[in-house]
Amino acid sequence: MFRNFKIIYRRYAGLYFCICVDVNDNNLAYLEAIHNFVEVLNEYFHNVCELDLVFNFYKVYTVVDEMFLAGEIRETSQTKVLKQLLMLQS
Repeated sequence: MFRNFKIIYRRYAGLYFCICVDVNDNNLAYLEAIHNFVEVLNEYFHNVCELDLVFNFYKVYTVVDEMFLAGEIRETSQTKVLKQLLMLQS
């Protein structure tokens, strides 16, 4: 617990993905959101690794912007997110 928030995290092959949420929010919903985010990154970067995140941080921010809005889950469809990302890339 951090102030009035809790930190939810998940580890994938040495990478930690963390989200700070309200204490009343559902843990499982955000664990699923993290998993969904990692799957989109994996598809977008074709097997994502730490270097992809470091050297393409602006692309990672674009993925975050497509999936989350004002700290809330905006889109859960991986297909829609990837389609939008490919459109933005072209």
